[in-house]
Amino acid sequence: MTTTKSLLPLLLSEFIGTALLLLIGLSVVIFFWGEGSAMIHFIPNEWLRRAVTGFFFGVTGCLISLSPVGRISGAHINPVVSFAFWLRGKMKTKAMIGYIASQMLGAVTGSVFLLLWGEQGKSISYGNTVPGSGGTIPAFYGELFTTAGLITVLFLFAGRKNLRHYTPYTIPFLYCVMVCLESPLSGCSTNPARSLGPAVISGAYTGFWLYWLAPVSGTLLVVVIFKTLRLHQYYRLETARVSYHNSPTPESIRTSDVMKK
Repeated sequence: MTTTKSLLPLLLSEFIGTALLLLIGLSVVIFFWGEGSAMIHFIPNEWLRRAVTGFFFGVTGCLISLSPVGRISGAHINPVVSFAFWLRGKMKTKAMIGYIASQMLGAVTGSVFLLLWGEQGKSISYGNTVPGSGGTIPAFYGELFTTAGLITVLFLFAGRKNLRHYTPYTIPFLYCVMVCLESPLSGCSTNPARSLGPAVISGAYTGFWLYWLAPVSGTLLVVVIFKTLRLHQYYRLETARVSYHNSPTPESIRTSDVMKK
């Protein structure tokens, strides 16, 4: 019971952080891409507009990571990030499940407020991610490799003492590149919660399965590569955190770390 109570502030923080990511991040998407947006005329080049959209979506994630919310929970705000920490032996199973449930609930809650965008939001299904004209196979591989890129950057930066405090600052630049290059294939979600929220409020679930399976597969791929090449010896994760690495991991989620990953 004590463990459950000590988890509650962390789960609430993940709920709030993910809700803010969806509300603010997808508002950026609607602002740049929704029907009637002045940005369509101001930045007519779609490649450039995708890059700018990805950058500001990443800025949203970065600021949440650096906020008090990030200090409390470590700012995973993405189920595959929690899954990656669990695979590396940095989270208890109960905590990982709780984080993911909170993220999914937060995503839906944050997305409800996107309805305030009215017709502009509705014109692009409130930022919903669906496979592009190439179909589900390119979308699947697009999500797999972009998620693998996200987790790789997380492991490389968070796993080195001289880099870990810069981890949140990589997010805007990473999404700037990924959204610019990959979004025509799948919308560049890399986050099952990010795909769930707008799917629920728009009622569009086209290819929704791949926004779970591909990110999970990409995460597994990176973990296997790190283990096979013994990279975890050089990139040691000390806590299940994206930010505030000097803050100790709460006992309610910390494992015994017997695998020393």
